[in-house]
Amino acid sequence: MLLFNRLNDVVLKLNVIIERDEDGYYVGSVPELPGCHTQAKTVDELMGRVREAAELYLEVEGMDVVGGREFIGVQFLEVSPSEP
Repeated sequence: MLLFNRLNDVVLKLNVIIERDEDGYYVGSVPELPGCHTQAKTVDELMGRVREAAELYLEVEGMDVVGGREFIGVQFLEVSPSEP
């Protein structure tokens, strides 16, 4: 989503998906920026790193990459795995 601040600069509002891996690290990814992800030991540290990763991503790829995908939300699915 494109927003504008009071100086008329473009501000992007990006979604961040946060998961915890098997080693206890938090992993953050930005669905609107394919391949933009990072990890950290705390959520606060993770968000700083995600911001930096998104800014670098946009610096390299440009604004043309934004807008092709829209994050809708998260749904939960319960399944019962069959035994072999």
